[in-house]
Amino acid sequence: MKSPLSWLKDYVDIDDLGLEELAKIMTMVGLEVEEIRLVGLPLPPGEKHEFKYTGLSWPGDKFVVAQVDEVMPHPNADRLVLCRLNDGDQEIIVLTGATNLFEYKGKGALERPLKVAYAREGALLYDGHETGRKLMTLKRMKIRGVESFSMICSEKELGISDAHEGVIILDDDAPTGMSLADYMGDAVFDVDTLPNMVRDASVLGMAREIAAATGKPLRKPDDTLEATGAPIDDRVGIKIEDPELNPRFVLGLVEGITVQPSPYWVRRRLNLAGMRPINCIVDATNYVMLELGQPLHAFDYDVLLARAGGESPTIITRTAEPGESLTTLDDVTHQLDPEIELVTDTAGPLSLAGVMGGEESEVNGHTQNVLLEGAAWNFINIRKTVSKLKINSEAAYRFSRGVHPALAEQGVRLCLKRMAEWGGGTIAQCLLDQYPNPPEDPQIELSRTWVNNSLGTDLETDEIAEILGRLEFDCQVDGDSILVKTPPHRLDIHEGIIGRADLLEEISRIYGYDNIPSVRLNQPLPPQQENQALNMEEHLRDLLVNLGLQELVAYRMTAPEREARRFPPDYDAPDVKYLEIQNPITVERRVMRRSILATMLEILEYNSGLSPRLALFEIGPVFIPVEGQPLPEEKPMLSFGLTGLREMPSWGANEPEMMDFYDLKGLVENMLAGLHIENVRFQSGEHPSLHPGKTADILLDGNPLGVMGELHPLVKANYELGEPPVYVAEFELEPLLEAARILFDVEPVPTYPPVLEDLAIVVDETVTAVEVEDVIRKGGGDYLARVQLFDIYRGKQIGEGKKSLAFNLTYIAPDRTLTDKEVSKLRAKIIRLLDEELGAQLRG
Repeated sequence: MKSPLSWLKDYVDIDDLGLEELAKIMTMVGLEVEEIRLVGLPLPPGEKHEFKYTGLSWPGDKFVVAQVDEVMPHPNADRLVLCRLNDGDQEIIVLTGATNLFEYKGKGALERPLKVAYAREGALLYDGHETGRKLMTLKRMKIRGVESFSMICSEKELGISDAHEGVIILDDDAPTGMSLADYMGDAVFDVDTLPNMVRDASVLGMAREIAAATGKPLRKPDDTLEATGAPIDDRVGIKIEDPELNPRFVLGLVEGITVQPSPYWVRRRLNLAGMRPINCIVDATNYVMLELGQPLHAFDYDVLLARAGGESPTIITRTAEPGESLTTLDDVTHQLDPEIELVTDTAGPLSLAGVMGGEESEVNGHTQNVLLEGAAWNFINIRKTVSKLKINSEAAYRFSRGVHPALAEQGVRLCLKRMAEWGGGTIAQCLLDQYPNPPEDPQIELSRTWVNNSLGTDLETDEIAEILGRLEFDCQVDGDSILVKTPPHRLDIHEGIIGRADLLEEISRIYGYDNIPSVRLNQPLPPQQENQALNMEEHLRDLLVNLGLQELVAYRMTAPEREARRFPPDYDAPDVKYLEIQNPITVERRVMRRSILATMLEILEYNSGLSPRLALFEIGPVFIPVEGQPLPEEKPMLSFGLTGLREMPSWGANEPEMMDFYDLKGLVENMLAGLHIENVRFQSGEHPSLHPGKTADILLDGNPLGVMGELHPLVKANYELGEPPVYVAEFELEPLLEAARILFDVEPVPTYPPVLEDLAIVVDETVTAVEVEDVIRKGGGDYLARVQLFDIYRGKQIGEGKKSLAFNLTYIAPDRTLTDKEVSKLRAKIIRLLDEELGAQLRG
């Protein structure tokens, strides 16, 4: 938020603080000043500054308040005029082309002189005719035969705004000859407001923080009304259908107003704060919003009467009905869904609640009677509306972060007063106020001992109460304890232990972080204990990256229909519960995921058109709701995803092949080997997301460890994955890491030569290679160091229903060279066991 210094001074006395000191105080209490824009004030002394400065200074000898006594025609140009101007020292003829002075041309001496901002020869200012902010120096020159050396300034030339069509017409009380910087010089603090400090997205909120930090009194705006019009009670009604979405709704009425420009000081402040002045009615709503932090909306009361057929209108707050639409002030028509909260009347929608008004009932140049709305809205609902309609506004910015309902009445009262002051009119007696759902302002008990132990300070109880009192907390001291009640403009203070932590932060901010002493711990740090599970998880990450996989970090939020894509269309998926998110950022991410495989498939889909080769893994939790428990079970999982080329193309390689099932199996085997996990078996399995016949269950000591395989063609059709086959694997992480070994046996490199031989056997088609390998290892005993399947053959030569498996066997002894006789005995034993247990026959 942009906050002008002059506006802050209305509420707190800071004349004794320089810009640097004030910016530092604001930053230290949580109002981080990102930039200070000078609008007339001089740059603070010194070569180095802690904050970034931009803008333009107005030296007193170059920029003054002047008065135009007469506007005369230019002898040689219709689009230029000559102004007889008094700058307090002398009378000068000044040439200008400002269009807003043409109406005074040729009327002789003005009955009421025009007060203007005047720049003398040699002044440095912005060029009003150049794009952006380009500096220029006023020099003496002739323009269409008339000498010109000074200027009556527009807002752009002084750096106030980008308006340059006309010159600034100051208020009548501006003193002629006074330095312009002294009269209206300013500095604008560009403050980054934290999400939990939306109470400070207002000038009064910032002033409150400054007053608390400096110990100065806070001056609040006077909202006393002179209401002399007819009472409002019978002239409009309010109906709130859902108090959860609309806790409070306040209406006020001002009649006989004249729509005209606001006083110049108001327009200048709005420009400096980043808002474009419109007219006295709209400016009053924006001014009060920036002043208090309470967004307001003005309706043309006569339009509402016409919509109600001449009867007293009833303002209704409700959610949208099917098929409703609304054209907002930005001339965009929005189709509304049933979750969007609206302000309506009996004829239909009037505005998007807390976001933007509707075009039909907006205030215009003919408006005479204004119905003013101040309300409080459910911040989650406002966020959803903003997200769905892709619309934002200053009001939505505040309401989507939470505005206390207590501000609604104060905002309406103050705005009615401003409207009557700036546009005339009569304020109706009373306000119409419905407040069906007031929030409970928390009460928290603090103890002096707990505060000092937490902060390392030595504050007295009265000091703590005084600090909180500066922020308008109501504190009751009783010995060592303080009962603290939250002020009715704060929604960020919680109950219980969280509330105590909230108050501790408030005390720290205002006491000053720099004032909190550096204190050593009372006791030495305990010895560090390793988190073995975390260490193994990091080791697994390193291992997978070294195997050529790329880690992904994905959203854990999803939607049930997104996860359902991982099943074939005809699959009868079980009806499972999801952990729902109360305030989702989008409907597509409204629950916590239950499948890491679904996430992997989405990532592969998104990236499949960006790279010819994808080899990814993810380590992360899935969220399983637990009956009767507020928190879910977070089960850590591991997933793989492969698709595309086996290796990236290069100039020195042949055309690369596509990855297949055995690439995935090799990765899994290398991962298991890197974790030193033994007794793992792969066996044919089934999985609804995977291709029948191309799916393997991974077992550890007979217990399920994971599943792997090629993606089912019908599942693949649910995603835009391209032509190459997709291979995925899924593991439960905890049993995988529990089986991993940090300490493992290391065998010395053999010093004696191995004996190598091949063994080809014929078995039934139903016998798996793993079963054959187990029998071979059983027969070979300790001397059989390695068994490797290298060929599978099916054909007429070996008979129908049979297959030939060829293995490479490696025999080795640690203490000698094995003899042919010893190897022959081992071979005979292996062949005998294969025959007895599997019915296998030696091929050939």
